[in-house]
Amino acid sequence: MTATGPFAVYLALILLTPLAMAGVALINAGLGRSRSAAHAMTSSLCVLSIAILVYFAWGISIEGSLNTRFFSEPNPGIALKPFLRDVPWTNASSAAVLLSFVSVALSSLIPLGAAADRWRLGAACVSSVLFAGITYPIFTHWAATTQIFSSHTAGMTFLLDAGGSGRIQAVGGLTALSIAWLAGPRRGKYSGNGIPAAIPAHNGVFVLVGCMLAWPGWVGLNASGAALNIPAGLAAENMVLIVLNSTFCACASALTAAATTRIRFRRPDASLIANGWMAGLVASGAGCASFKPAIAILVGMVAGILVVLSVEFFEFTLKVDDPCGSVSVHAVCGIWGLLAAGIFTGGPGQLISQLVGVATLLGFVLPLSYGLNWLLGRFIPHRVSIDGERQGLDLHELGADAYPEFVVHADEFMQR
Repeated sequence: MTATGPFAVYLALILLTPLAMAGVALINAGLGRSRSAAHAMTSSLCVLSIAILVYFAWGISIEGSLNTRFFSEPNPGIALKPFLRDVPWTNASSAAVLLSFVSVALSSLIPLGAAADRWRLGAACVSSVLFAGITYPIFTHWAATTQIFSSHTAGMTFLLDAGGSGRIQAVGGLTALSIAWLAGPRRGKYSGNGIPAAIPAHNGVFVLVGCMLAWPGWVGLNASGAALNIPAGLAAENMVLIVLNSTFCACASALTAAATTRIRFRRPDASLIANGWMAGLVASGAGCASFKPAIAILVGMVAGILVVLSVEFFEFTLKVDDPCGSVSVHAVCGIWGLLAAGIFTGGPGQLISQLVGVATLLGFVLPLSYGLNWLLGRFIPHRVSIDGERQGLDLHELGADAYPEFVVHADEFMQR
């Protein structure tokens, strides 16, 4: 196959990734309240736009260089400057630049789900500037360029994260956790004795359609990420394995989540099954190019159990109100994906590399994200007013409802 052939395949795969963004946005809107549905979609569009432009302005220059190989020819990387000055657009490595933009856009959408129904649009936009301009590029640069472990037996080993379980999903998920902590729970979520109230999703169809859109988007993300981020490179013919691994992992995770909720709650829970599907896609990312199909199914099964238990843990034990399960799906299962890649791929050196990556996420990315957003909150409040939350973010911030023909302002879950 000529160089033009694989490059066209990689470009086509990258162009599938916006479907993942659409899927995440629909899931966030569907799992939130009806009176904030238009706000959720508007926030998604604004946040990903800001993330892309900020990353263009200076974030990608912080990331520094792209270590990649194309078509079995070593490429030393591109020296990235602010505003992408001097990038050789005729070079095949420019596809990796495009992948970086869609990756930061997808990652920036994740915090919106954890702070749904109460995060001000202005605060979300400024937080996206901090995310795309500081948090995301710093960790991505570290993951792409840092030699974590070496020995005479294992050789030099870097963080294995082909499809972005760590650098896209876990970074976004840990930022979501920091926002949820800072914003606090929705009014009426917790009673005086700390028992959480069930606030149902307003549109389960949106959620399930979002899952279907996310599937081809994640396939494109995992396949293009593996091709452009694995130092050893990847032939276009190996894409079939990545597609199968991503799909098997999602299917196994969704079915396991269904079984887990059936056992625990006596009937399957649609929103947690959807979270299970997404958790499988997230967990598949790190090892999608190296798992055997049976291992991908096992990884998905663990993710399906993990996401259900994690949602309960954050809601009941830590009192974190995460309407969309963003922390459990993207942070917890993203970290599981990193660990699974170390457990089932390579030797002890690779597992140590993955553990160092997880430690960096928890010990550096989470405090950094929390600190930046805490500082932001001193100047721009994260949360809407009490009246704004009761009224709904659609009317309060946008001046119009998503569903003007229907009554969407009942206060059955609100404490006055």
